[in-house]
Amino acid sequence: MASSAADPGAPHTDPRLLRAFVAVAEELHFTRAAARLYLAQQALSRDIRRLERELGAELFVRTTRQVSLTADGERLLPYARRVLEAHADLAAAFADPAARPLFVDLNTDGMTAARVLARARELAPRCELMARFESGLAWAAGEILAGRLDVSFGRAAGLDPAVRARLGVQPVRYEPMAVLLPVDHRLAAHEAVALDDLAGETVYAGAGNPRTTEWTDLARLLFAEWGIELAPPVPLAIGVAEFQRVTAKSGYPVLCMVDFPPLPGTVMRPLVRPVPISPLLLVWRKGLRHPGLDALREAAVRLGSEEGWMVRPGGSWLPEPDASLMAGPA
Repeated sequence: MASSAADPGAPHTDPRLLRAFVAVAEELHFTRAAARLYLAQQALSRDIRRLERELGAELFVRTTRQVSLTADGERLLPYARRVLEAHADLAAAFADPAARPLFVDLNTDGMTAARVLARARELAPRCELMARFESGLAWAAGEILAGRLDVSFGRAAGLDPAVRARLGVQPVRYEPMAVLLPVDHRLAAHEAVALDDLAGETVYAGAGNPRTTEWTDLARLLFAEWGIELAPPVPLAIGVAEFQRVTAKSGYPVLCMVDFPPLPGTVMRPLVRPVPISPLLLVWRKGLRHPGLDALREAAVRLGSEEGWMVRPGGSWLPEPDASLMAGPA
């Protein structure tokens, strides 16, 4: 174990080794962790063994079926995360943040997040703001913490508390929910659909999709109050065309937001009595500094002011944890 003359017991650990450790600790799978770090699995295993030698501790229990943290591994994890975050902050403090692109996850194109991005590009024309489409904040949040994304949008209250604690958030919009109905559905002729009218219906809301668990969780809370059935999982569809094909094949109505892109063979109807709200927040890793992030935050404020995004409809439905997060700090 390397140590200094002033402090012979202090290890001088390469942040690369800590990054390897955190990846394995979060994935609990060497192959997935190696793919996440763009490393060969053999190189990742070598880094973990080196870290264990330097610390004089076994960090993982490995069997043919699973990987788990030892007590020492559990003890190291919060320290390793803090060191890596401090290392990233140090690098950012002495770099020109505008010199690199900011990767912004829009989830789905053509919605509120895309409008915020378009306005931010107007506010910061010298910054390169690159759109990504990760389809779900549950997935995007992990990509943000791994450094492969910078910013995303979605329902932050639905994230794991340990993940949520490492993210900065800013409320963007109280988004009214809607339902996509097949054109021949019994409710398709209505201008709006009351929640009571959906009682007994089976509605698709992403069940089984690991990327969108925060959305499915919100749907479960809503459906439980109005006797709506959650549709079973369908094959994971990437892209609007595949989503359209899979949902059309299932025949279920689809829970969505009012600005969801139109799909052939369906009609969109806003949900009312009461209006259910999908809380949209801007999300980034705490400590991130970039003029593109500043522009996104300013764009959200300006658009929200112009279009009343942060005015919650009277009598609307929104779970208390979401309402508190949307209200911001007291």
